Amino acid sequence: MNINVGDNKMELNGRDDLKRPLLEPSDSVCVTIPEPVDKLEKKRTVMFKIGNIKCASCVTSIESVLGEINGVESVSVSPIHGHAAIEYVPKLVNPKLIKETIEDAGFPVKEFSEQQIAVCRLRIKGMACTSCSESLERALKFLDGVKKAVVGLALEEAKVHFDPNITDSDRIIEAIEDAGFGADLISSGNEANKVHLKLEGVSSVEDMNTIKSYLESAIGVNHVEMDLEEKRATVNYDPDFTGPRSIIEAVQEVAHGSYKASLYIPPRQRETEQHHEINNYRNQFLLSCLFSVPLFIFSMVLPMLPPFGDWLEYKIYNMFTVGLLLRWVLCTPVQFIVGRRFYKGSYHALRLKSANMDVLVAMGTNAAYFYSVYVAIKSLSSDTFKGQDFFETSAMLISFILLGKYLEVLAKGKTSDALAKLTDLAPDSACLLILDDDGNVVSEVAISTQLIQRNDIIKIIPGEKVPVDGIVIDGQSYVNESMITGEAQPIAKKPGDKVIGGTMNENGCLLVKATHVGSETALSQIVQLVEAAQLARAPIQKIADRISRFFVPAIVLTAFITWLGWLIPGVIGIYPKHWIPKGMDKFELALQFGISVLVVACPCALGLATPTAVMVATGKGASLGVLIKGGNALEKAHKVKAIVFDKTGTLTVGKPEVVNVMLFSSVSMEDFCDVAIAAEANSQHPIAKAFLEHARKLRQKIESNRQSNNQHVTEAKDFEVHPGTGVSGKVGDKMVLVGNKRLMQTYNVTVGPEIEGYISEHEQQARTCVLVSIDGKIAGAFAVTDPVKPEAKNVILYLHSMGISSIMVTGDNWATATAIAKEVGIEKVIAEMDPIGKADRIKDLQMRGLTVAMVGDGINDSPALVAADVGMAIGAGTDVAIEAADIVLIKSNLEDVVTAIDLSRKTISRIWLNYVWALGYNILGVPVAAGILYPFTGVRLPPWLAGACMAASSLSVVCSSLLLQSYRKSWVFQDTKSGHSHCSKST
Repeated sequence: MNINVGDNKMELNGRDDLKRPLLEPSDSVCVTIPEPVDKLEKKRTVMFKIGNIKCASCVTSIESVLGEINGVESVSVSPIHGHAAIEYVPKLVNPKLIKETIEDAGFPVKEFSEQQIAVCRLRIKGMACTSCSESLERALKFLDGVKKAVVGLALEEAKVHFDPNITDSDRIIEAIEDAGFGADLISSGNEANKVHLKLEGVSSVEDMNTIKSYLESAIGVNHVEMDLEEKRATVNYDPDFTGPRSIIEAVQEVAHGSYKASLYIPPRQRETEQHHEINNYRNQFLLSCLFSVPLFIFSMVLPMLPPFGDWLEYKIYNMFTVGLLLRWVLCTPVQFIVGRRFYKGSYHALRLKSANMDVLVAMGTNAAYFYSVYVAIKSLSSDTFKGQDFFETSAMLISFILLGKYLEVLAKGKTSDALAKLTDLAPDSACLLILDDDGNVVSEVAISTQLIQRNDIIKIIPGEKVPVDGIVIDGQSYVNESMITGEAQPIAKKPGDKVIGGTMNENGCLLVKATHVGSETALSQIVQLVEAAQLARAPIQKIADRISRFFVPAIVLTAFITWLGWLIPGVIGIYPKHWIPKGMDKFELALQFGISVLVVACPCALGLATPTAVMVATGKGASLGVLIKGGNALEKAHKVKAIVFDKTGTLTVGKPEVVNVMLFSSVSMEDFCDVAIAAEANSQHPIAKAFLEHARKLRQKIESNRQSNNQHVTEAKDFEVHPGTGVSGKVGDKMVLVGNKRLMQTYNVTVGPEIEGYISEHEQQARTCVLVSIDGKIAGAFAVTDPVKPEAKNVILYLHSMGISSIMVTGDNWATATAIAKEVGIEKVIAEMDPIGKADRIKDLQMRGLTVAMVGDGINDSPALVAADVGMAIGAGTDVAIEAADIVLIKSNLEDVVTAIDLSRKTISRIWLNYVWALGYNILGVPVAAGILYPFTGVRLPPWLAGACMAASSLSVVCSSLLLQSYRKSWVFQDTKSGHSHCSKST
């Protein structure tokens, strides 16, 4: 085989074509300056904001004057926004000269930035709530050299932009650890073009230095890092000049082949660390239960049983009983060993002048524990003192908090799986063709996809995935590109057409020349979009954390003032001595009032208000077919004012089916089916499969009516696939064509007015018409459509009644999209959108102040799903879409979109009610605990009763949340008699 890889018509070797991203924005103009420069020179990029750009000729003028400057490597100018990016060699030219050249051409430079910015990603450990992420962001922004820092709580990652001349990733990690959190470096610098190598034959530092020096002198290698202990090398390279395979060959050339190198794929640390965190919380919870359960039994169960109760009340010394001793012994390990994490978290939070949930937990448990210690010591020293300890309160509180954290990390473990599944779309290996100088194939080699370099020729057989983006240079086939375009039907590919990595080759062998590898591929760009969207924090209300910022200091201050307010008047003698209970003094009375304030105001109920409601709502939602991934999704969904629907597989069923068959000749339906089945039998096209299924059922129905069993169909000979138009072949002695109007025109088959009318009628209904010609005359036709889901129209109507607008965004053509939208009642349609375009449209809606939900099912919907405020995935869709979404419709029923939003609204209302209960007890209980009624009524709230009020507060919140179990879904049904839609709202 001879392959002409230098065809000028296809411009496969054109540098500007290879470097242009497949998903490049349409408003940018990229020009490559042809003057060559030293490939080993370091390059920099300077950004300008240029004024007075009115048209494309202005862009051309700027590019022309800059192209004449020696040292300018490339220029990219956006005519719409006036942004310019100029890549240059610092040794040959400086930004000041570039700026002056633009101004001399008559274009003012409004903004000028030459700062070199590096980016690193880090995995963060030990974050508990929003206050943790906010305090860490503040700590990073205070670090010299850090320009921007974004911390994602759910993703447990941080992305830091910094000036490498001032700081580095090591100093950033030190700052994070100094703030009380753990950090591991995920990536730094340009990860897009980096390869990790495993070295063999290396035994000393000299060997490492030899390899490093040789690689650094190689063309296209930018940076080399060596690890002698692990015998690994990490190489940053320029894909324009070299690649992973060339670098491995370069290592093996050192010292005449004394060293060997192979590709090394670093393990995914995220999964390992997630398992470790889950096991850690589980073990801590079980350890706390080892002490808390017996403590609960000794405190609440056994005292009610006469024999055991009498034994527990046995006095060891004075009023110090056996039960008190057992409770003290069992509680102490839970308080200080299991609960140590809360002390550490509180310490670091207070250091950063913040108050998170760790502070709340530590204060609440310490108040209960140390008051109980006081009761124990007082019981030892007095033979009349009677006090109630709260050892079980402290231990049980810590145990339940750990149980909640364990369940939380179990759920959070799924949030990062979408990225891994997106990456796994690309195949692990590919078939590389080795060519000689004349373009002849010498051999075929199976290599890792990560070793593919630009300009490699890859062979892709039917049923295999395309490994990287490239251009077809030989062969014809259909390629399923639904993961990018959203189009359900495979796309015909021929020489000169572009193919996209991760797509599926259907039925022909293709030879593809790689043009975009690594992070340049469309799939990698989608991964980066999903990753960035997950890391960006949405403006979600964290009511408990916000209240705790002033609530905790206010309560501490109130308790201290209460203690002084009773102690000082008692010492001075303002109130009578008979106010002091028997067995107490002034200090102890004041201390009890102060501790009562702390215990009754312990914000345990604040911590339960949201998670209990979310727990009940998500469980109820799952039983109704709506899988809600946590409280964030619920909180955002209740604000939704616009819903963006994908078309294929979301509003429609997602599977083509034949809806009409029409004969245009004297051929019987039986013969028509036989001929069409024979012609389409070898086709792999989805429309062909849909027709084959329909025709065979129709054939069986005809045979059953005639009570015969003659279903033998002649196989087509000279079968030929015509990409993009149809198929042809001989059935018996008849020449049969099955395809669209273009195929008929190619074979000079007349398409009469009647047939034209049939085609036009069905195309207006979003149907695809396929014609069948026998011996040069059209015998019949069939119409295929992707039917709309039966509930779609009613759902759109119901959403409108809820004050929510519906929008359809699809990768399909405008005619089909408009017809589907009209059928379901959607007024606004955006068609022919790629994944990035869908995400951009959502961002446009968000810029108008709307809270936007996205409903989709495909991989191509994943960037939009995570860009939206709320992403909803159809349960029958792809795993990637499901895991990238916030809400999954398990039963693939669009009515569950209504259920998800309605349930979220009721849940948020319930959470606000929970906060009323939680704060209501505090507002009423704190004054009583402080003794405001004691001078008038003699009624005081001792700590044990304050603890009971605190428990009552928590109990009321839990019971309030449990009322969500009575939620009934909103539903829409069609009255078949009257034909009208009816809506029934939940109660």
